[in-house]
Amino acid sequence: MKLDRLLAITMLLLNRDRVSAKELSDRFEVSMRTIYRDLETINMAGIPIVSYSGAQGGYEIMDRFRLERQFLSMEELQSIVIALKGIRSALGEEDIALLLDKVGTLVDRTDKSGASGLSGQLLVDFNPWQGGERYKEKLSILREAIRENRFIAFAYTSSQGEASERRCEPMGLVLKGFVWYLYGYCSLREDFRVFRLSRIEELRMLQDTFERRPETLEQLDYRWRRQEAPPVCVKLVLEFQPGAKARVRDYFVHGEIVTRPDGTLLVTAHQPEEPWLYSMLLGYGADVRILEPESVAQAVRAKAEEVVKLYSGILT
Repeated sequence: MKLDRLLAITMLLLNRDRVSAKELSDRFEVSMRTIYRDLETINMAGIPIVSYSGAQGGYEIMDRFRLERQFLSMEELQSIVIALKGIRSALGEEDIALLLDKVGTLVDRTDKSGASGLSGQLLVDFNPWQGGERYKEKLSILREAIRENRFIAFAYTSSQGEASERRCEPMGLVLKGFVWYLYGYCSLREDFRVFRLSRIEELRMLQDTFERRPETLEQLDYRWRRQEAPPVCVKLVLEFQPGAKARVRDYFVHGEIVTRPDGTLLVTAHQPEEPWLYSMLLGYGADVRILEPESVAQAVRAKAEEVVKLYSGILT
C-alpha cells in the first residue's frame, strides 16, 4: 500500500504545479505525519521535491525534472491506447488521433494482432447510445470556448425542472460515470457551478472574452467532492416478479438480491430518498411490490393515482 501511495503521490506532483500536504493527506486518507515521511522518501529516491510556505504554499517537483526512464509495461501502454480510443470516440479531435498514433508506436510491434493483450479484450466508447453527434457538437463548442477564454450562453434545466438562461465562463469539461459535465463560473449565481451537458440547450459561444480565474479544474473538483453531503438513504424491501429479473440485476447489487423458490426476487437495499426514487420504482409497473417502508409505498401509490387521473378522461 505504501509503494502504491508513493507512486501515486509522485505522479500527482508531476502533473500538478503545487499540492499542499493537507490535500495529499485528505486524498490518500493518511495523517499529515505520514505524508511528510512519504515526501522525504520520494526525495531520497532521487526525485527532487521543493516546499513553499505561506497561504499559497505546498510541494512541487523541481522545474525541468522529468522521469526519463521507460517504466510502462506492455499492458499499461495498451490501457492508454484503449482509453485514448474511448476519448476520441466522444470528442473526435484530430490532436487525439495524432496522440493515439504516437502512443501506438510504443506498443510492441510483435503483438500485431493484439489478441493476447488488452486491446483485443476491451473496447471503451464514451458515446451514449443515442444523441452521440449532439454531444460531440456541444463538446466541440465548449472546448473552443475554453481554449479561447470566450463567454458562453445557454438555456439550462436544473434537476428540479427549473429553466433559466445562463452566461458562463467555461473552466473545463469533466467526465464522471459516462456523463459529461461543464465546470464554470456562472454570472447569474456569481459563483462556480457544475452543469450537466444533457441539460444544456441553445448553446452558443459569445464574442466577449474573460480573464481566466486562478482556480484549476482539479481544485474545483476537489472542492465539490469535499462539500458533497452524503445523501439521506432509506432502507427498501422490494418484491419483484420473475419477469423483471434482468432489470433488477442491472440496477441492484448482487448481494442485495435473494431469488425465491417461486422465481420472485426479494431485494433489500439502501437508496437515497429523492424524487427520482419514486420514478424508478414506478418504472417497474406491476412487477414490483414495496414491502418496506410504508411511507415509500404510499408515495408511489399517490403518484400512480396521479397517472391514472391524468388518463381517466381519455379512457372513459
